Parts: sequence; structure tokens; C-alpha cells
Amino acid sequence: MKKKTFATAKDKKDWVNFIQEIGKLHDKDKDDSQLNNRLNKVQKLDLHGFSLVKANKEVEKFINESFEIGYKKLLIITGKGSRKKVHENPYLSEKMNVLKHSVPDFINNSDLLNKIKTISKADKKHGGDGAFYIFLKKN
Repeated sequence: MKKKTFATAKDKKDWVNFIQEIGKLHDKDKDDSQLNNRLNKVQKLDLHGFSLVKANKEVEKFINESFEIGYKKLLIITGKGSRKKVHENPYLSEKMNVLKHSVPDFINNSDLLNKIKTISKADKKHGGDGAFYIFLKKN
């Protein structure tokens, strides 16, 4: 048969102190869930009004920084172009949205692809034809 042990006065005092201090303890699970919520949100870059050169620099910076932080999903908004559509050469035409076509080409022909899992068209609520998602690999 096991010998019964009783709590000493010191044990009781330590327990009461622990119970009173429990609200002050750091909740590491809460921090992890906040971090996951932050990293799972869609990071957005809007390129309206940017020149082609400036847009490409911003996209490169945006993808590199997002990858380093650990974001998973990015949204890049290029715009649809509201001018008359001329399909002969969208890169030279002033009548068509240059960024819509050139930014994905810039990404596909750069070292950024090493950090990207997939690129896909954005949902209508996020811009549809005038935007696209980038899903990043794990850092």
C-alpha cells in the first residue's frame, strides 16, 4: 500500500501563488495562431499608375520580401486596361494594358521562379483578369 503524503504549508502557498500568476503567463499558442493568421492572409501589391520598369522593380522587391517573411499567397493587381484593345503587340501599344502582360513575363524570366510554387488568375472579387495570385514556396 502506498504511503499517503500531505501537502505542506509551503506547497499550498506555492500553489496559491501559481494560480494567481497564471493569467500573467505568456500564451505561446496564441502567438503561433496570430502568426499563422498573418502569414495566411493574402498580401497585395497594386501596380496601377506604375511604369513598366518601376512595376518590375516593385514586383521583385515584393516577392523577395514576402518570401523572406514567410507569406504564402500574394495578389498582384495590374489592372485590366480600360483603353481599346489592340492585340498585335501589347508591349508597344499605348492602347492596351502593358503591365497585365509584361509583369507575368518578367516573373517567368527571372530568378523569382525559384521562390514561386504557382501563379494563377485571381478570383473576380480580387480583380479577375486584372490581377493574379502568386503562391510562394516555403522559405
